[in-house]
Amino acid sequence: MFWKKNYAEWSALPLRLALGIVFLMHGAQKMFGAFGGPGIAGTQGFMASLGVVLPGLIGIVVAAVEFFGGLLVLAGLFTRYASLLIAVDMFFAFLLVHAKGGFFLPTGFEFVFALFLTTIALILTGAGKWSLEKALFKKEF
Repeated sequence: MFWKKNYAEWSALPLRLALGIVFLMHGAQKMFGAFGGPGIAGTQGFMASLGVVLPGLIGIVVAAVEFFGGLLVLAGLFTRYASLLIAVDMFFAFLLVHAKGGFFLPTGFEFVFALFLTTIALILTGAGKWSLEKALFKKEF
């Protein structure tokens, strides 16, 4: 088909844009307190309220994965690795926070589920032709 040959190389770009922007914004909330977010201290406190082991450290890791992972995915740099870290983040968000709320928002897991599957798609496909990986290294990681 005409569209398969001409547009398949673009398929990772909208996935990267959606995932990258969402995690860059949520990471900025958790890391810097941007956009009304909790900042690092609030994120660490939330981790403690969930009963997470080493909530101070895990709060920093979660904020960093979301912010820097989102930035890397958006740029298309080390996309598979960043997507894997974000997938782990979403897996634990599902288990610790959203699973008990059922499927539908505002308390359910539908958004986390969609984000998790988007990360899986990027792990499988990579950053695609239109990425910094291809521009800088002529290959995908």
